[in-house]
Amino acid sequence: MNAAQAEAFLRALAVANPAPETELHYRDPFTLLVAVVLSAQTTDAAVNKATATLFDAAPDAPAMAALGEEGIAPHIRRIGLWQAKARNVAALARMLVAEHGGQVPAERAALEALPGVGRKTANVVLNVAFGETTMAVDTHIFRLGNRTGLAPGKTTRVVEDGLVRKCPPDMLRDAHHWLILHGRYICKARAPECWRCPAIGQCNYSDKVLAPAAR
Repeated sequence: MNAAQAEAFLRALAVANPAPETELHYRDPFTLLVAVVLSAQTTDAAVNKATATLFDAAPDAPAMAALGEEGIAPHIRRIGLWQAKARNVAALARMLVAEHGGQVPAERAALEALPGVGRKTANVVLNVAFGETTMAVDTHIFRLGNRTGLAPGKTTRVVEDGLVRKCPPDMLRDAHHWLILHGRYICKARAPECWRCPAIGQCNYSDKVLAPAAR
């Protein structure tokens, strides 16, 4: 897509969903950070079930550090990779207490230095918690960037950079949410529901599904 086509694509998504928000439940930057770390290779719905009890038991970094890996684990056993995630959440909580006064830093380098936090997680926290115009590329957005022609690339960073270049500045903060929700509910991995797509006129996908499959 050229810049004008990309803008038209995003504006069509914006009209269909004028107030997009993350589907992860959180209370503040710390609980958002933990929820995003837990969401890797796991649905937001599953994470929300786990954090409903976890955040009651440990609503901030000092409490989470005190809970520790063994205390965190029972709350998150039903989500993917729970053992590693319990270790990371306990470790990042301790690091926040030791190095940041228990607060989530608003700088990318400091966020990415935390256990279990990579570029995507840092981008989500910077965007949602601190209002920065970042683009967090997950599997849904990576697929969309390539399938639609919006920002093709072989790596998530290439797709991220392409989206940032093509997205109008006034739309960049919300674009992550428009794209992830579109990929989650309409432009699905195995069976895109193109007949429901508000941006179908701008999409370059060659195998559009123009009607639902007969049942």
